Amino acid sequence: MKKLLVVVLAASMAMLAGCETMTKQEGGSLAGAAVGAAVGHNFGSGRGKVLATFAGAVLGAFAGSNVGRRLDVYDELQAQRALEYNSTGDRSTWMNPDTGKEVTFVPTETYQRDNGQYCREYQTEVRVGGNIEQAYGTACRQPDGSWKIVN
Repeated sequence: MKKLLVVVLAASMAMLAGCETMTKQEGGSLAGAAVGAAVGHNFGSGRGKVLATFAGAVLGAFAGSNVGRRLDVYDELQAQRALEYNSTGDRSTWMNPDTGKEVTFVPTETYQRDNGQYCREYQTEVRVGGNIEQAYGTACRQPDGSWKIVN
């Protein structure tokens, strides 16, 4: 069982170290799961130890995810501003002071659905160190005026 725990912890840390573009929520979830599993493993014996390890991992992942989500708020606020104020094709670029990520965000199309809801397609480019990742998606305006990513 100790060998399994060591393997789980090592794999979790390797994933954290190897994924520079992982969101803080994802990273927090992985780190929380690893720490929670380690703490849970110290309780119980036999089947109880396995259950405690599993419960610790689940609870740790939940707690770590919540902490990480708060840390990605900066990027979300910048994207919300770009969706609200940028004309189609106008780019916004920002540097996240917490992550060092440079993000370029460009609304590429604006349209209205049959139900009257406004949506915008967008393109993002994220630079971390020498790595660049691009993504495309759609966000739609919610009744409260915010934009929600729908795909």
